[in-house]
Amino acid sequence: MQALLTGVFASLLLLLNTLILIGPLLLIALLKLVLPGQALKDACSRGVMWVAETWAELCKAIFALLTPTHWDIRGAGDLRGDTSYLVVSNHQSWVDIPALVQAFNRKAPYFKFFLKKELIWVPLLGLAFWALDYPFMKRYARDFLEKNPHLKGKDLEITKAACEKFKRMPVTVVNYLEGTRFTPAKHARQQSPYRNLLKPKAGGVAFVLGALGEQLDAMLDVTVVYPQGRAPGFWDLLSGKVPHVIVDIRTHAIDPALWQGDYENDGQFRQQVQDWVSRLWTEKDDRIDQLRKEL
Repeated sequence: MQALLTGVFASLLLLLNTLILIGPLLLIALLKLVLPGQALKDACSRGVMWVAETWAELCKAIFALLTPTHWDIRGAGDLRGDTSYLVVSNHQSWVDIPALVQAFNRKAPYFKFFLKKELIWVPLLGLAFWALDYPFMKRYARDFLEKNPHLKGKDLEITKAACEKFKRMPVTVVNYLEGTRFTPAKHARQQSPYRNLLKPKAGGVAFVLGALGEQLDAMLDVTVVYPQGRAPGFWDLLSGKVPHVIVDIRTHAIDPALWQGDYENDGQFRQQVQDWVSRLWTEKDDRIDQLRKEL
């Protein structure tokens, strides 16, 4: 009964926090839409980020007040708010998002995900994503490009244009290389060569590097580990059933060679990126085993 009451109360407080702060966020978003001049629009972008970070800090306070979860954040001491990062993380649960909030909010630029261009038309959310400067990407399917070869490379050009704003402000871009949440069933179906991870998709991170490349100062290799190796659900977190979460952060320089090529059409460059991702994933697989021994 206590877990149920904790979960209900935490949910209500999180909802109240969202309802209170979505108003100012959308108001600033509308101002950003109508105000003239890049300087005013950039000021609105900073205002939206402040609202989002305040919302995240209040979420952290709600979890701290109502739940016993110990967020064991490692390697965050050198994070900076004026630096642009690429975050590469394993993905197991919706709890991964609160884990990133705990690790990065107001220590690094507010994190962003690449979104499908169609999401901009979702009522309210689309405007919020746009105001938060989430990059919207246009990806053409391979069979479509075969029929329209003149469009090859256009998707990357469109995304690069969407990322131009990041030259004026720092950014943290999150990329989940597995493309989906880990489950034992998916792991078995893939016949993954990794003990604790699904097969990574190098194409996604290659697209991000191709779009942002020179604007990224470092890569943050993030490994999230839960007790007993079982990924908890979001309700488990809300109801106080997640005692300990490790968020291990390793900072790496990004080799410029990883974005100075054509992933789609250059087989040698594609193999180079895939080899880099494979090494990264092998090291992460071993690290997960080591961290689980501590829980």
